[in-house]
Amino acid sequence: MANTTSGTTTFGKDFTIDEIVEESFERLGIHNVTGYQLKSSRRSLNILLQEWGNRGIHYWEIRDTNIDLVEGQDTYKLYRSSAEATTAGDQATTKNNSNAAENVFSVSDILESQLRSNTIGSTDQSDTPMTKIDRSTYGGLSNKKSKGTPNQYWVERFIDRTEIHVYPTPDSTNAAKHVHIYYIKRIDDVGDYTNATDLPFRFIPCMVSGLTYYLSQKYAPQRSQQFKLFYEDEFQRALAEDGSSSSTFITPKSYFTEVE
Repeated sequence: MANTTSGTTTFGKDFTIDEIVEESFERLGIHNVTGYQLKSSRRSLNILLQEWGNRGIHYWEIRDTNIDLVEGQDTYKLYRSSAEATTAGDQATTKNNSNAAENVFSVSDILESQLRSNTIGSTDQSDTPMTKIDRSTYGGLSNKKSKGTPNQYWVERFIDRTEIHVYPTPDSTNAAKHVHIYYIKRIDDVGDYTNATDLPFRFIPCMVSGLTYYLSQKYAPQRSQQFKLFYEDEFQRALAEDGSSSSTFITPKSYFTEVE
C-alpha cells in the first residue's frame, strides 16, 4: 500500500517571516518573542539577505529585458526603485520579450548583453553578442560619443541605480534596435511579518540557520561560532545546488596494443 503524502510542495512559499523568526529564536532556546525582539530579528534578516549579495550569483534572481536604444545616447540608467526613477526622470525605456513595455528596477549587475535587431519576439529577431569591458578600457576610448553599431558595454553601479554605457553610440540605423540584457535583480526586502521570502526552497534551511547565527550574536554570543558553522555549511550546500548545469558527455578511453 502506497504511503499517503500531502501532495503539496509549497512549504517554502507559505513559510512566513514570523515563522522564520520563531524558528530561529527556538534554536536559541528563546520562546514567545514579542516587541523589540521581533523588530530586531526582522532587521537582522534584512541584513542577512543584503550580505548574500556578496556571495556570488543567485540564479533565481536572473532576469532579462530589452533596452530601447536612442540615436547618439551612450548611457542608459536603471534605478533602484520606481520612486527614484520618477524623481530622476531619465530611466531607460525597457520592453519584455513580447515587445510590451515593462518596468525594471533593483538591478544589481548586468551579466551579458546582446544587440537585438528586428522586432522583439518575432521570427526574424536576431542577436549579436556584445563584449563587456571594464572601466579602464571604457575610459581609454577616445571618442565615447562616436556613432555606429554598439558592440561593447561597460556597467557602472551606483547606490541608487545601475548604468550601462554602450560603445559606439547608436547611429540612425541602430537606433531602432535594442540592447538585450541578462541582469541580476536584488533580493526583495523582508517587509511585513506575514510576507513570505523572495527565495527558492533550497535556500530556506540556510536562511533560518543564518538568522539564528545573526541573532546568536545578540542573545547567545557564547554559541555564535557553533551557529556560524551550521550556517556556512547549509549555505555552501544550497549554493552548490543553485548552479546552472549543462549537459555532461562521457567519452570512453581507448587502449591500443603495441604491434611488434
